[in-house]
Amino acid sequence: MPKIQGSCLCGNVRYSSEAEPEMTVVCHCEHCQRQTGTAFSILVGIPAESLNFDNDESLAEFLDQGDNGAAVHRKFCRNCGSPIVSLTESVPDVSFIKAGTLDDKSWLEPTMHLWCDTAQPWVNIDDAVVKVPRDLTN
Repeated sequence: MPKIQGSCLCGNVRYSSEAEPEMTVVCHCEHCQRQTGTAFSILVGIPAESLNFDNDESLAEFLDQGDNGAAVHRKFCRNCGSPIVSLTESVPDVSFIKAGTLDDKSWLEPTMHLWCDTAQPWVNIDDAVVKVPRDLTN
């Protein structure tokens, strides 16, 4: 059985991976807020080459640009619009799966928060996790 499995809302896009997740992060960047329609996105990073799709013809792509200027390929179901995965040129070896699309979400435990300077003020970020601002020089 694959370690990671999931699908979009309508089920047209299914994916799997045999790899262990490398990270689980919460991203507070404004682009993730807009894509998810909420205050943040929970992402599971897996090795890019391990991600397999059953029906990748149902995937559409929006080419975005991250805060660092690098391209972000945001892939989503062309039928129901569910965001599935983000592929960033700044971290090309990792596929960032949208955690809400996982079949089993019970094991999720984010260990890092990214772009904390754009986090909504009402979001409580646990002091026990690593917090990374957008500008790493601050």
